[in-house]
Amino acid sequence: MKSRAAARSEDLVDQPGGGGLPGRLGDELRAELIAFRRDLHMHPELGNQEFRTTAAIKDRLEKAGLRPRVLDVGTGLVCDVGEWDGVTPMLALRADIDALPIPDTKVDVPYRSTVPDRAHACGHDVHTTTVLGAGLVLAGLHRQGLLPNAVRLVFQPAEEVLPGGAVDAIESGVLEGVGRIIAVHCDPKVDAGKIGLRVGPITSACDRLEISLDGPGGHTARPHLTTDLVTAAARVAVDVPALLARRVDARSGLVLTWGRLQTGHAPNVVPQHAELSGTVRCLDLAAWRDAPDLVHAAIDEVAGMHRAKTVINYVRGVPPVVNDAESIGLLDAAMTERRGSYAIEDTEQSLGGEDFSWYLERVPGAMARLGVRPPGDTRGLDLHRGNFDVDEEAITVGVELFTAAALLAGRS
Repeated sequence: MKSRAAARSEDLVDQPGGGGLPGRLGDELRAELIAFRRDLHMHPELGNQEFRTTAAIKDRLEKAGLRPRVLDVGTGLVCDVGEWDGVTPMLALRADIDALPIPDTKVDVPYRSTVPDRAHACGHDVHTTTVLGAGLVLAGLHRQGLLPNAVRLVFQPAEEVLPGGAVDAIESGVLEGVGRIIAVHCDPKVDAGKIGLRVGPITSACDRLEISLDGPGGHTARPHLTTDLVTAAARVAVDVPALLARRVDARSGLVLTWGRLQTGHAPNVVPQHAELSGTVRCLDLAAWRDAPDLVHAAIDEVAGMHRAKTVINYVRGVPPVVNDAESIGLLDAAMTERRGSYAIEDTEQSLGGEDFSWYLERVPGAMARLGVRPPGDTRGLDLHRGNFDVDEEAITVGVELFTAAALLAGRS
């Protein structure tokens, strides 16, 4: 399999590939998949609660003559296209199916979420639809005798719930017989019709941090006689990230960012309790392993200066997604076949976390950035915002990328 560098060194023609592979998406299935994605978008479900979503995927796969199996946790599915021979390693295509606990703020689309404070604001509905569509196309190719090897579809729940539903999926056996796994993630900074590729780490480690600070409380007229807990919480919020920035190599990208700080109920009362919560993100695997001890020490040091007692709950999340070079070569070759090398661009490592990393602890694989921005769009949409939406051309791109990858992997 050629690497990105090798492919470029051959000066591939910057126009859509000649179409030597079957498996392009027909108009009828394209329309069905867009409708399927919109239905998911209207009915978002949180992690480990994706019962309707699971049933919809299962029903469509069964109508195609496939035999999906619901995962042991009760949501999510695994399904093979073709019969695994028990020897040849399979390629797996992974999608995550859960939504986010935020409101959908779009007002100009008919498929806006119908569930209060729930939205597919990270593109998991698109991920799900692309893997489903690929499965349907590959099933058709299998019936025609055109699928070289069996391919596994993995529809994983609870990606947004640390340490991630990938852990449960792996325990359910989704990687048995799998030799390589690939996935896409929507990227609103990349135009629809294109993908972003990167060898090595493409996401960051992500952990969750929860802190409780306690003191005796008192009157704001006499803060010197008690623990000024509001000031202590404020100093922890400001000084701990600053300390960490000086205690780890800046190239590790270790960042603590707060999402919540809560304390106090009255203007003249020094409270007895404060809470902070946030995330610790890290670009470097070695620094991620050291992060819990570093964070604990920094919190205790700052809180101790203000005589606040601390209870720290450091929740391990996910390591970085580290893309295997050969898997990136497969995605590169697949996209070049479908759309030409002009449709591939390099992408940067982000500080976002992704539990796809747990699969890559077991088997080689890669995640591509799937462009979802309408060309020329200047709205600056981002993930995890209530107005997030996609150019649905990305569904066609994702399906054809996956099907080409499956066919090329079977030939190698």
